[in-house]
Amino acid sequence: MGVKNTATARILERYVARFGRSRVLVLGDVMLDEYMWGAVSRLSPEAPVPVVAVRSESLKIGGAGNVAANIAALGGQAEIVGVVGSDAQAERLADELERAGVKADGLVVDGSRPTTIKSRVVAGSQHVVRFDRESDAPLPHPIRGRVLQQIRERLAEADILLISDYAKGVVGSVLVREVLGLAAGLKKPVAVDPKVQHVPLFRGVTVIAPNHHEAAAAARIMVREEADFLRVGQRLLKRLKAQAVLVTRGEQGMSLFEAGRPVSHIPTFAREVYDVTGAGDTVMAVLALALAAGAPMHEAAVLANYGAGVVVGKRGTATVSRAELIQALRDGTGSRRPSAP
Repeated sequence: MGVKNTATARILERYVARFGRSRVLVLGDVMLDEYMWGAVSRLSPEAPVPVVAVRSESLKIGGAGNVAANIAALGGQAEIVGVVGSDAQAERLADELERAGVKADGLVVDGSRPTTIKSRVVAGSQHVVRFDRESDAPLPHPIRGRVLQQIRERLAEADILLISDYAKGVVGSVLVREVLGLAAGLKKPVAVDPKVQHVPLFRGVTVIAPNHHEAAAAARIMVREEADFLRVGQRLLKRLKAQAVLVTRGEQGMSLFEAGRPVSHIPTFAREVYDVTGAGDTVMAVLALALAAGAPMHEAAVLANYGAGVVVGKRGTATVSRAELIQALRDGTGSRRPSAP
């Protein structure tokens, strides 16, 4: 099925065509996603656990780095500011980011913490175990100051600031207050992918995009029916005084809450869900690029939903290209007619 009419598809594609001129500055928790792929044929004689015969290994950019990699894959200009350890993994991460087309000279080295690595063992299609090497301690004052300086040097040239919070120490109350102050002074829009405990920090941002579990927890509302969910979105919108709250809802798509407008429900466009790893990163990348390209909030959310529909059909942490997004627009189902750019 295609977008409901060709005019709608053309309008959305015009925004995508502008991605190449869109500059996004990403702030957040960068990490590496390591995968060990194999097969299981027996249990260990040492303990009742499967023995995985590893056949191959792969390393991918994760966390806020994956958001930036998605931006670059979509043709946008991405810069990233984050914190890494003083270790070989930090060098590998920086190399992978540069290879993906992301400017990584904004990474700050903190010798007191390791570079975050999430290692997953996958047997066939079964995710067997994940083990993490990380520190979620707050940033020391000198490191926080260096992160702020990196933002200060880059924000003026960016079209939008995207904060990708994985609760690994980069996002904290002092840094967020200072960064949002810089963005306000420069009149730069801010898009945020938050963790629950940090949601109250993001008052006044342009758009915040929690998933439905995070939104309910942040609003402190137990969702039993649709009316409860609607109260969640409206409460967050009111409390945060944000321009918009975009709640991702898995197979139910997304719901967009905007000040002064009725809630808009955007159905999922995924044909087949293979792996949801990194889908939120793709949502944020497309959302930020679309807003930087001049798309209204609803159209930006629709494009983000298409991007998510593509990436969940891929294995592991993945990115979406501009060509794939355009093809999804032509092959997927549409929403209401967007306003012309």
